[in-house]
Amino acid sequence: MDSGCSKHMTGSTNDFLSLKSLQGGSVSFGNGKKGYILGVGRIGKSLSHSIENVYYLNGLKYSFLSVSQICDKGNKVEFMSKICTVTNLVTSEVVLVAKKYKNIYVADFKSLQNGDLNCLSDIDDDAELWHRRLGHASFTLLNKLVRKDLVRGLPKSSFKDHKVCDACVKGKIVRSSFKPKKEVSNSRSLDLLHMDLCGPMRVASRGGKKYIFVIVNDYSRFT
Repeated sequence: MDSGCSKHMTGSTNDFLSLKSLQGGSVSFGNGKKGYILGVGRIGKSLSHSIENVYYLNGLKYSFLSVSQICDKGNKVEFMSKICTVTNLVTSEVVLVAKKYKNIYVADFKSLQNGDLNCLSDIDDDAELWHRRLGHASFTLLNKLVRKDLVRGLPKSSFKDHKVCDACVKGKIVRSSFKPKKEVSNSRSLDLLHMDLCGPMRVASRGGKKYIFVIVNDYSRFT
């Protein structure tokens, strides 16, 4: 049990019941280094005694349960001299018990009172991750989806447009205009053509056309 851990995470794939590859995102360690998220899945001894949405990080030597994520799911976490208990605030049932071992509290899945661990599932409120999941949607659109409750599983929080992802920047790069030339670089017509396609137009032409295809002959400048 880790009160400073933002997400459930582990550095071993041995206890995963299911693991899906996930590229993108990192976690900062206490020594200043970073571990990169390589996957997410369900971890435990069986399907009835497991926790969903646990991140797999390279370089992590231990497995951590995030106290903050557990509390965000409507639970109360109490640390005592020898044990730590997780109590569901709705049912008042103790869903997990961690025993103190030296200076840490280690959760034992055998101490579970019931098999449903959805109350411990991770809440992912990473704005950039949801931005990528929904096809690089704008943060304005993400907030609209939250207000109207249109996406199942989307966190009920406000997304702030604090950073633009690299893919969006590269996708919106526009080439600068070419500098004008004083001399003609070709010697005959049809040697070099400039073409541009526009459309579809909202209003069709008299002939029912909604596209405009412009061709300019570089030698004669005939359009």
